[in-house]
Amino acid sequence: MDWIDTALYPELDTPPQQLLTVDDQADFIARMCGAWDFGIYPFPETITEVRKPKWREAVDRCQLRTSHTYYLLREWHGLSPLAYLGFVPAYIRDDPYLSQV
Repeated sequence: MDWIDTALYPELDTPPQQLLTVDDQADFIARMCGAWDFGIYPFPETITEVRKPKWREAVDRCQLRTSHTYYLLREWHGLSPLAYLGFVPAYIRDDPYLSQV
């Protein structure tokens, strides 16, 4: 499949060509979000794919609550917000407008 970025699987000699189970999809979501959080953007085809309704369960199962990108995926799928567990720098932690960013 053209939308699977095989570079997200550096530990595998043969990256997956299909993601058949929800667990495989959730693993892919975690890998994609981790890369995206560090500025390695997914293919446009990948974004189109993971926004499809069939990915909703995998996005919810992933629970990558330290990833900014993960919260974007939750929003795209209409999932309820979760508490963010990532790092919030001290200089903005007490900003009254932080929740509006």
